[in-house]
Amino acid sequence: MTLHTRLGDLLGVAHPILNAPMGGGDAPGVLAAAVSEAGGLGMIGGTTAGGADWLRDQIGVVQAATSKPFGVGFVSHLAGAAGLMAVALDAGVRVIAHSFSDPTPFVADAHRGGAVVICQVRTLDDAKRAADAGVDVVTAQGTEAGGHTGEVSTLPLVPAVVDAVHPLPVIAAGGIADGRGIAAALMLGAEGVWLGTRFLATPEAGVPVGYKEQVLGAGPGDTVLTEVFDLAAGIPWPAGVRGRSIRNPFTDRWHGEEAALRAERRDSRSVDDGIAANPLYAGEVSGLVTELEPAGQIVGRLVAETEAVLRERTAAILRGV
Repeated sequence: MTLHTRLGDLLGVAHPILNAPMGGGDAPGVLAAAVSEAGGLGMIGGTTAGGADWLRDQIGVVQAATSKPFGVGFVSHLAGAAGLMAVALDAGVRVIAHSFSDPTPFVADAHRGGAVVICQVRTLDDAKRAADAGVDVVTAQGTEAGGHTGEVSTLPLVPAVVDAVHPLPVIAAGGIADGRGIAAALMLGAEGVWLGTRFLATPEAGVPVGYKEQVLGAGPGDTVLTEVFDLAAGIPWPAGVRGRSIRNPFTDRWHGEEAALRAERRDSRSVDDGIAANPLYAGEVSGLVTELEPAGQIVGRLVAETEAVLRERTAAILRGV
């Protein structure tokens, strides 16, 4: 048995596993290269303070490390997404992902550049809009996801999106960290998965060591879906989108007191609690992430786990069929 779907054929990879293209430098080239080299599709988070120069450098890191396909994803409601996409296309990237925005302005240019276009969505209406825009793949992101996400859970969202955008392949995201989660997503009709929180706890992730330790120490109930960090920093996000982070003194103080925070517009980094003062975006699945592992090793283990779950659970449940 080999873990492979038509998404793998479309993307040119052995296994339908992607790392989430986490922005801010969290998903750099070294992470994408490790995931791709292991047979998945590595994704660079292309939206960072470093802009085009950083992105060019990180694309070069991947191209120097592997000849296998990889992609770049963007936080597309922010200014500069089109220019960054052009940088990626000019550098030979052939998988482009957009999120938090109507993908319509980006699709034609990406297709002209020979790229497969993925659009991440959080609602059924956004999934339909992405399909109408001509994207090639839709990622359905449930509210369990770390970082910025919506309000609908993965379990109901994925099959609804699968039905709505058929025959486009759908990637499941949010609340997935092991083979059991991948198997469940495939049974819901998804053709693949992308994982963020699991890949934060890797040597290749571009977050501080203290951040990784917090992810490893967090349990299923230790995150909160909140807008307090965005309000403090004055960063705009689309309606219905908030950030899921590990709880800390800042969220304990301000979550539920958003009106007061808006009035104060306090900088989150002014809280004198070290790393706990800043958002540590991570998903509800943190409780299943208990060990720091190399990204390539994670991909291999996830494939083996998923194959075992699909084989063994099917045999156990369908006895006599």
